[in-house]
Amino acid sequence: MNNPETIGLLILAGVFAVPVLLFVLRLLGGYVIVEEGRCVVFELFGTVRAVIQEPGLHLPWLIMGPLAVLVPVFGHKHVVDLRLDQTYLRSEPVNSEEGAPMGIGIWYEMIVSDPVAFLYKNTDPRGSLRANVSNATMRNLSNMKLDRMLCDRHEMSRTVRDEASQDSREWGYQVGSVYVRKVHFRDVGMIKQIEQKVVNRLRQVTAAIQQDGANRVNVIRSGAERQAAVDFAKAAAMRPRIV
Repeated sequence: MNNPETIGLLILAGVFAVPVLLFVLRLLGGYVIVEEGRCVVFELFGTVRAVIQEPGLHLPWLIMGPLAVLVPVFGHKHVVDLRLDQTYLRSEPVNSEEGAPMGIGIWYEMIVSDPVAFLYKNTDPRGSLRANVSNATMRNLSNMKLDRMLCDRHEMSRTVRDEASQDSREWGYQVGSVYVRKVHFRDVGMIKQIEQKVVNRLRQVTAAIQQDGANRVNVIRSGAERQAAVDFAKAAAMRPRIV
């Protein structure tokens, strides 16, 4: 036993045997490691047997008993991401009360609040939430006055969030912050017309400023010339006396 070669072989065998043993034990459901921000759901014969949300090392045998051995063969182990996620919807089409075709970019946060409902109540909860936010945006923000649509973004964001949160709870999703980040015109012709009006208005303002400056210069110049003429006249009247 004191032979160095034997000790080396035992250490080498342990180095390779321990990972293999742990791998086989994990496949058989002997233990499960839950990462931070994750949740593990065990399903067996169409029934949820256990839900583990606490990070760390867990022993399913202590939670489910002998059924833990059957899960790797007849059941499923689902890993659900519980971390905060974000999505940005670009240029959702709406129309203002004046009939202007507008596009709204809306950003929202979501987090899984119920892993079981997230897995089984909707086949595509993320896509459904995206469609729900899009529909809420178009339904609630259409036919608003243009000046309100361009300025009152806080109230618009709160309105969309209140409606989108109702259905998302049933799918195991919780909607976090919702914010309207961008409001813009979608019609290219209208954009060009607005740009042309702005350019024309800038030209008018520039011309008015230039004309006002020229008028002020003329007033100052005429006043200076008049004062100079008066002074020259006084000097001409005084010259004979001096001479």
